[in-house]
Amino acid sequence: MRYKLTFIAGLAVGYVIGTRAGRERYEQLRKSVREFSQNPAVRNAAESAASNGRQVAGKAFHVVSEKVGDRMPESLAERVRSLRERGASGEDDWGTSNT
Repeated sequence: MRYKLTFIAGLAVGYVIGTRAGRERYEQLRKSVREFSQNPAVRNAAESAASNGRQVAGKAFHVVSEKVGDRMPESLAERVRSLRERGASGEDDWGTSNT
């Protein structure tokens, strides 16, 4: 309950600050976020985090599948396989990897 109240209070404060700041400040923040996300260091960090996430998911799948055996749902097994194959080819949803 405490976390819900904190979240609601944060939304209220964000709304009040956002309405007072206006469109100009919104565009300024939007430009800053765009510049930050296009930074090569940030893109590389995001790509490595995605790669590490795929590796951890694959390891977790193997550990869980050894323990539960054939009770692993096929839909979950197919999803993990597709993620592993996409990670092996070097493709991801973060854009080009040559930055």
